[in-house]
Amino acid sequence: MEHVKRYQRISITQNNRELVIEGPVPPERLQTYQMHAGLHAFRRPADQLVALIEIADLPEGRIIVCRDGETIIGYVTFHYPDELERWSDAGMADLVELGAVEVAAEYRSGGIGKQMIQIAFAEGQLDRMIVYTTEYYWHWDLEGMKLSVWEYRGMMERVMQSIGMIWFATDDPEICSHPANCLMVRVGPDVPLASVEQFDRVRFRQRFMY
Repeated sequence: MEHVKRYQRISITQNNRELVIEGPVPPERLQTYQMHAGLHAFRRPADQLVALIEIADLPEGRIIVCRDGETIIGYVTFHYPDELERWSDAGMADLVELGAVEVAAEYRSGGIGKQMIQIAFAEGQLDRMIVYTTEYYWHWDLEGMKLSVWEYRGMMERVMQSIGMIWFATDDPEICSHPANCLMVRVGPDVPLASVEQFDRVRFRQRFMY
């Protein structure tokens, strides 16, 4: 399957500093950047940069970043589902996960995460894909954001809704383990019905639920 990648770039101003939001960023360009020390939600910053470079080198991989100079202060990842997760069971070429979203603490509350995600969908480059994200409350920085579980959930929903992602039901045990967890999905306008039906079979393993 052809994975359309159309590079986008915008500049924004935050606290009198010009920041650049761009992507999908190719691996060779990512190698010239460094990670902000505050980007450590998933692994050490240097290790996370290596992971971003590896994802960017995948045929379906997309990395969107926000940078201050040559320092990445935020990023979003897109890639195929992990082979150990149920979402990979169908082996769908047109199913992609919106994975990690992280912004360094000192740059938050300026809408950077939302703008990075919106750039990824610009010019219809994901219109042939089903894009999903799984939101788990234990990944959320509730203390850093000073938000309750439900306030954070509402914030994440608003960000995802800005690019047309909506809540989808599922019987996935991890998502069902807490009411704040959720599955959000955008079915691109050019996705065939057969793929939607295939995704429905992945969402529900208990057939009586759909």
